[in-house]
Amino acid sequence: MYEAELSFAERLADAAGGCVLKYFRRPVAVEDKADASPVTAADKEAEALMRDMIRRDFPDCGIVGEEYGRENGGAELVWVLDPIDGTRSFITGKPVFGVLIALLNKGRPVLGVIDQPYTKERWTARKGGRTLFNGEPVVTRKGVPLNKAYMYSTGGRGMFSEEEQKRFDVLESRVGLTRYSSDCYAYGLLSSGCIDIVCEAGMKLYDYAALVPVVEGAGGFMSDWRGNPLGASSNGTVLALGDEALFSEVAEALK
Repeated sequence: MYEAELSFAERLADAAGGCVLKYFRRPVAVEDKADASPVTAADKEAEALMRDMIRRDFPDCGIVGEEYGRENGGAELVWVLDPIDGTRSFITGKPVFGVLIALLNKGRPVLGVIDQPYTKERWTARKGGRTLFNGEPVVTRKGVPLNKAYMYSTGGRGMFSEEEQKRFDVLESRVGLTRYSSDCYAYGLLSSGCIDIVCEAGMKLYDYAALVPVVEGAGGFMSDWRGNPLGASSNGTVLALGDEALFSEVAEALK
């Protein structure tokens, strides 16, 4: 299921990654968007390129992208694009940013790609298949108690509201180790069994849609902080677990 679409998504990632690398660790103008988040020519060019490819090969599909919004919004199948997830990391030369590509069917993610073009690392997944890292199956880590768990979060100013920060702080006090400024790369690491939890908030559809199939296809669990499945109408809180058995303790901390 979705084999042809996944092959196409990898071609999108190849094209976008090549575009992005022209600008990485080179002088690039940075603009501030209305929400104070940065954007560069690399973000805009990569998304425009992917949109052109989708219009040509999948003209009946909708598109949602961070830089150019929505088109053909009534379509059953919708491509969701984040040309550079982690623009702050990108403009400071840190290779944890990624190209994110997802396909939604009736609002639910059924295909995902996390691509880090500089390090040449790619996680891919489709509904009904296993998550692959550079073509090889990966699996999340199981059986780690919460007080020994490794947690990542992009964190930083603007990710959490005041109330969300208080709830996150409780969870952080109960895990074994927390690291920050990870962007989408953290979800790849979780899928590969390196870490156990990613906890974030303030996220948009294009930030998390591609992550869901990748984490779930590796045996992990993704939801909002209340345990609801992630889709087009989610509230922006995002929780990824390598082992779903941790959910009750994590959710209690985040109440």
